[in-house]
Amino acid sequence: MTTNTCLCPTTRARRDLRRIEFFQGTLDSTSEITDARIFDTTLRDGEQSPRTSFNYEDKREIAAILDEMGTHVIEAGFPVNSDAEFEAVRDIAESTHVTTCGLARVVEKDIEAALDSGVDMVHTFVSTSDVQLQDSMHATRQEALDSAVESVERITEAGAECMFSPMDATRTSEDFLIEVIEATSDAGADWINIPDTCGVATPRRFYDLIEIVDAHTDARIDVHTHDDFGFASANAVSGFEAGASQSQVSVNGIGERAGNAAYEEVVMALESLYDVNTGIDTTRITELSRIVEEKSDIPVPANKPIVGRNAFSHESGIHAAGVIENSDTFEPGVMTPEMVGAERELVLGKHTGAHSVRERLVDAGYAPTDAEVREVTRRVKEFGAEKQQVTMSELERFAQEVGVDEESEEVRA
Repeated sequence: MTTNTCLCPTTRARRDLRRIEFFQGTLDSTSEITDARIFDTTLRDGEQSPRTSFNYEDKREIAAILDEMGTHVIEAGFPVNSDAEFEAVRDIAESTHVTTCGLARVVEKDIEAALDSGVDMVHTFVSTSDVQLQDSMHATRQEALDSAVESVERITEAGAECMFSPMDATRTSEDFLIEVIEATSDAGADWINIPDTCGVATPRRFYDLIEIVDAHTDARIDVHTHDDFGFASANAVSGFEAGASQSQVSVNGIGERAGNAAYEEVVMALESLYDVNTGIDTTRITELSRIVEEKSDIPVPANKPIVGRNAFSHESGIHAAGVIENSDTFEPGVMTPEMVGAERELVLGKHTGAHSVRERLVDAGYAPTDAEVREVTRRVKEFGAEKQQVTMSELERFAQEVGVDEESEEVRA
């Protein structure tokens, strides 16, 4: 079942913590999106990442955290795929409080397996682009349309929530896409998902497509975007702007080929840039990211937005000096490390300035003079220029070599 998204005291406290006034300037509007739901597909499309496989315990652990965070829908897997997959999906459906979803082709055995697994929602799909129909599915448009309608009817008759996806929608003839959407909507689909299966959409074009879809269905619209050209998260947000109610995402953006829209990017864009209360506990985002990184064996790049180790790190002297004075100077301002369960870091290296060195020395219990700070900074820069990592032990070694005195106990008290 779906969790209640009302502002309970804990949620209200989180929003008070995160609600930072958006800076006035060229991008000071936050009104385009008023409501947005998150459909997590880490355990289904995310697991389809090449060379990635989650075992039963992995799936249960990830699902439990997604559930506790308040994620709206968890796509637990593809029940017909194997007995082990069926058991994992069934157990996740039984043990979580949010809506659970199982994937199914427009094939009777897939639909029945999904229904038997006990999920709240069945997500059924069929290819609609000519290239996939001809060279992958080996089916005609009419066969695809008939199978889609029959599958939607079977799911709705069983009393489950139904999501229908015209796979490869962004490479499908517009006329045929509309025909399929209207037919499956009339058959009772609760959700129409528009997948950019091969990642060819751009934000403006995807916006226009979602507007067209919205004009031809009374069902709620969901979007599923891939990152082949690096547009997945942008396209997901563009879908929301155009009227979609929900986006499919995966943690760390893992998934087929270059992956999916990233859970952490889409959620934080909604929360911080659009002032949307998703109801999700964002303070566990970094924790969730690290667990999925470990279980998927896909390293998170250092420069990955939101969860990369450099996301809230500063080395440049100008940037570090500004952040020491006020973190809003060289961070978004509307998103802080605390909001995602991370920590800010002042990194020492080739680009480090005196402000950062002084800050680190004082934090370590030293009382440096201006001259000593300059000398320690010179050594840090030289050491960093040799591509050496400047750790705290190295910084303390430099301080001792320069003769920096430690702060007295009386001063510390």
